[in-house]
Amino acid sequence: MTEKNKISEKEKKIRAITQLYYSRKDVQKAIFEFSKNREISPRYFEGFGKRPDSFNYIGDVFSLVRKGATSFHCSEELWKNPMDIETGMSEEKGNKLRIGWDLLIDIDCEEGMDYSAIVAKAMIESLKQNGIKNFGLKFSGSKGFHILVPWKAFPKNINGILLDELFPALPRTLMAYLREYSRRAIQEMLPKDFYEKFKDKVNVRHRCKKCGNFAEEFLRVEFTCEKCNITEERSFKNGKGKLPVCYKCKQKMKFKPIKKYYVCEKCEINSLKSDVNFEREPIDMYSLMGLDMGLVSPRHLFRMPYSLHEKSALVSVVLEEKDLDKFIKDPNYKEKIADPLRIEVKNFTPDSTENEAAELVMQALDWAEESGFNKEIERQASGKYADFKPIKLEKLTDDDFPPCVKKLLLGIDDGKKRGLFALINFFRSLGMEKEELEKRIYEWNEKNKEPLKKGYIHTQLVWFYKRKPIMPPNCRDFYRDLGVCEPDALCNKIKNPINYAIRKNFKKNN
Repeated sequence: MTEKNKISEKEKKIRAITQLYYSRKDVQKAIFEFSKNREISPRYFEGFGKRPDSFNYIGDVFSLVRKGATSFHCSEELWKNPMDIETGMSEEKGNKLRIGWDLLIDIDCEEGMDYSAIVAKAMIESLKQNGIKNFGLKFSGSKGFHILVPWKAFPKNINGILLDELFPALPRTLMAYLREYSRRAIQEMLPKDFYEKFKDKVNVRHRCKKCGNFAEEFLRVEFTCEKCNITEERSFKNGKGKLPVCYKCKQKMKFKPIKKYYVCEKCEINSLKSDVNFEREPIDMYSLMGLDMGLVSPRHLFRMPYSLHEKSALVSVVLEEKDLDKFIKDPNYKEKIADPLRIEVKNFTPDSTENEAAELVMQALDWAEESGFNKEIERQASGKYADFKPIKLEKLTDDDFPPCVKKLLLGIDDGKKRGLFALINFFRSLGMEKEELEKRIYEWNEKNKEPLKKGYIHTQLVWFYKRKPIMPPNCRDFYRDLGVCEPDALCNKIKNPINYAIRKNFKKNN
């Protein structure tokens, strides 16, 4: 065997276990079930297979293993038919094919599993404090973790904009918000000597004092061709770029760095004109802790649950939250829980409730609006749905409300935040005056077994008042989960509580 064709020890290790491990029917089923509506790609140790690809049958998993596949990867995005995806397709075509997306938080700290586990704990706590009760958690198979909030948990539109068309803008906003929200929790859990220990491994970043966003780093470089006596200057973003060649002799030019400078693209200012607009942040904690925003991108793939990892020969196994403490205390815990010969198959996709992530979306958008983080959603909100107006009905009474709203107004035990979300949107869509709306909301809250804090209700009302009215969630599952769905004959003819009120009111008023 030639030097080029020699198999590395890592490849020998993974191939020794591959066929035995993937022959398990429960493993094949877990991978196949999770692949539905996703683009998938097998990896053949060093390289990936063709894209796009998908599984048609459970047996396709092991069929690819027999051909040499060592692991399987899939998209965050959900598609009508993954095989219709085209490389380089337009945003418009992508939006037509995409039917949703999952929020995937990818944590991979190069400095150790214990630090990755600390970040995962902080992010989970941040999700809980923003209304997320159900989430998936798995070991990446090497040094990190994946946290999943599935598409089912998200409202399907905001201000009339379809959320499936807001990829990657909205997931990036959610990630940025959660990173900032968890900052203090991460800092409190890190060892006291953390920053000193890793200061040499961290790239210094600069914040714009005006908007608070990180500035982009540029390097001004002087290029010279001594043969032709030609000199020119260029700027490279993040110090990356191809070396130019002389336009006369076609030889690579010598270069000399001149100066680093920083640009806030939002405020359109740079440090060449004035350094006072930027402040130095010595620790880029998020990059060091493995929270990379760049992973939220179109057609980005991540390792599927119960796929093997080529470097470690361990399984990307589904975990429980309590396992994170064991990763922190025991550096060898991953070998115990992710051993391919001993793993137990669990479901990575949690049983989320519809609109469970509504609070998270609202809080993240509010933060993004104040910080100026993301203008993409604002741009889309000013489009075709900007002229949406609430409906005004004559002689509207509670008798016109659907059974689910009537029962919800009596007070509930669980799901009060989701109930608040539905009622505010229901009342605003019917054109209820602000004073009456607030009166009804606060009266409803007092009927709940454990009322929501008035400060929380006030915050939500202020958030909604800043935005145009949107329809409340559609019927069935959302209200069934709240325990208030008791359909009558008219309910079977409509899809949304607003439609019920309109029909009932029109019939009453002929």
